[in-house]
Amino acid sequence: MRDAATWFGNYSRDHQNPTNRLIHWICVPAITWTVVAFVWLIPVPTWLGRPGLWAVVAMFLAFCFYYYRLSRAIGVAMAAAFVTLAFVTDIVYRGIGATNLAWLAVGVFVVAWVGQFVGHRIEGKRPSFLTDLHYLLIGPAWLMSKAMTRFGVRYE
Repeated sequence: MRDAATWFGNYSRDHQNPTNRLIHWICVPAITWTVVAFVWLIPVPTWLGRPGLWAVVAMFLAFCFYYYRLSRAIGVAMAAAFVTLAFVTDIVYRGIGATNLAWLAVGVFVVAWVGQFVGHRIEGKRPSFLTDLHYLLIGPAWLMSKAMTRFGVRYE
């Protein structure tokens, strides 16, 4: 596995335009939430747990096997983001139900990906994930690293 600095450096080269970066600050968290919401909607047998179990398992696995291995600090920060996403998704799920959550997630997913592609059109470069699917996981971590740096927290 490449180190965080290498992944983030490569990702940064494809994200130099300020407008594209702003779009990523909006769209990457939105897409990350939609993935959580879609997995939240996978039925869970009542004897096994409650709705959202598979999403919690997926976030835990992403934390353990990807983000924490990439960087302990990034891993902990992503775990906090995942907990937040889980609480938000649970509140929305309880408030509007599974069907409406699904439609909301589809709408946000489509709009956010359109935004991503518009940003990359402005940038003049292809999205990073088209060269390596790992960048689908790196995008949220890259934003987290930017936030951590802004607050003086080292991630390496």
